[in-house]
Amino acid sequence: MIYLLGIPVVLTLLLFYIRFKRRQEMRKRAEDVITKWSQPSEHVVDFNQLKAYNAYFSQESGDHLSDAIAADIDLEHLFAYIDRTNSKPGQQYLYQKLRSGKKDPEALKQLDLLAEQFAADEHLRISTEIELSALGSKNAYYIHELFTTSYQALYSGWLSLYIRFAALLWIASVVLTVVLKNQVFFLLSLGLTIFNFYLHYGNKKKISSYVHSLPQLYKLMRAAERMLKLVVHPDARPVKESLKELAPLQRSLSMVNFQDKTSGDPTDLSASALELIKTFLLVEPAMFLKSVNRINQQRNNIEILFSFIGQTDMAVSVLSLRTGLPYYCKPDFGGIKEELKVTDLYHPLVENCVANSIEVKAEQGVLITGSNMSGKTTFIRSLVINALLSQTLYTSCSNCYSAPFMNLFTSIRMSDDLEEHKSYFQAEALSILDIVNKTMGQKESSLILIDEIFRGTNTIERVAAAKAILSYLTAHKNFTFVSTHDLELAELLGKEYAVYSFEELVSETRLVFDYKIKPGILKNKNGLAILSSMGYPQSIIEDATAISTVLRKKYDL
Repeated sequence: MIYLLGIPVVLTLLLFYIRFKRRQEMRKRAEDVITKWSQPSEHVVDFNQLKAYNAYFSQESGDHLSDAIAADIDLEHLFAYIDRTNSKPGQQYLYQKLRSGKKDPEALKQLDLLAEQFAADEHLRISTEIELSALGSKNAYYIHELFTTSYQALYSGWLSLYIRFAALLWIASVVLTVVLKNQVFFLLSLGLTIFNFYLHYGNKKKISSYVHSLPQLYKLMRAAERMLKLVVHPDARPVKESLKELAPLQRSLSMVNFQDKTSGDPTDLSASALELIKTFLLVEPAMFLKSVNRINQQRNNIEILFSFIGQTDMAVSVLSLRTGLPYYCKPDFGGIKEELKVTDLYHPLVENCVANSIEVKAEQGVLITGSNMSGKTTFIRSLVINALLSQTLYTSCSNCYSAPFMNLFTSIRMSDDLEEHKSYFQAEALSILDIVNKTMGQKESSLILIDEIFRGTNTIERVAAAKAILSYLTAHKNFTFVSTHDLELAELLGKEYAVYSFEELVSETRLVFDYKIKPGILKNKNGLAILSSMGYPQSIIEDATAISTVLRKKYDL
């Protein structure tokens, strides 16, 4: 009998330990929220989980940001910098919005109002972040599967019946073994323990993400309830209705929430004890069995709560990003329809980035010349990144951003594809053909960025093809920016394209760049000066100088 008295004592001590750990966790969360404000997150981002949620939407959206464009602008590094979310649903929601390509002025206005609400009340912002951080566990990545996936029952018949009563049977057999000291009940307890271990681990891989997300779903509902009390949100009504519909499920989930009360550290004594309890009592299969049908029926309500938490966290993240930037502006999408104007634009990932300004119309493209490392590629990447951040986060890394909503297209990172037997030129040609096809007949303007067009083939055909394509793109009222080393293009395109350049100066044996864009074709004569300072034979320098003189006369440089 004394052994039976030990069971509640152990459970009581375990409960006190879990509460102690919970208080420690809350203090740590508050400290983390205050410390990390306006700084990029130090947590490792699981892009596989972000892409898994994003895949749920990518099939529906025709203007979804492609993987090729994401690679061109180095989206993963960009996301790691701008992500200041507190929860995994918020992180997934933010990534999906960056990839969606959706142009929604009302959604941007709503996002900005939320961000400004937090800006006006620091206590509200910190309290909100603490609540959101309750969903910071990696298990919270799986919540979206509860509404993006329809789960099928894995157990049926007598097995289903056994799982429902497994906990009661195991406890009864152990109690009878201790009280009666009967060998039969001992063997029964041993058999049930072994069978329960088999059932627990037999389907663990299939249901692990599901059962691990159930306690997170409980936290999602609790966080949504608290957010409604803290934050004035325009979508409060559907959230309240969804919470009402989910109330019976929330009550049942509160019984399984205990399994996420610990850190999840396998070396943690409480985590190991809980894992044993879950195994003996078949907690996870029972959770799956009892909730799978109800979860399938509540998928729409769960998605509403997920989006509510995600949007709230995204608004806090946007405010944190704005606070940490050197300077920013809110974009103006109501200016002249076919005009793009940016002032003091910079790349957020380039430390001490030199800012540049430009003003163009859709009817005239922009041709950018300059030597390697002079800033051409950084500038065009800055343009597309700021267009993306403006259209998704209502935030531009500039002092002024005025443009219409645009579809975004890039052709920057090209390489040979040996597996598909594609040359560099073929890969670039396919990339640009995709741009031509997608912009054909479109009603909206597009922002098109092409880095060193057709550098993978001979000069005559490269220039001829580039001229024809660039003329086509501007004729269809696209904002087209192209970097090139081919000065002949400027002559052939004439007034169709405004020409700008990035120049450099020679300092002893090295180039010094100012990274400032200037109107006109590249006019410096520094290349031969560098060769001379490096000790090239004088005959080579004289020969190159003579040829350079002829070419400069030809292009009036």
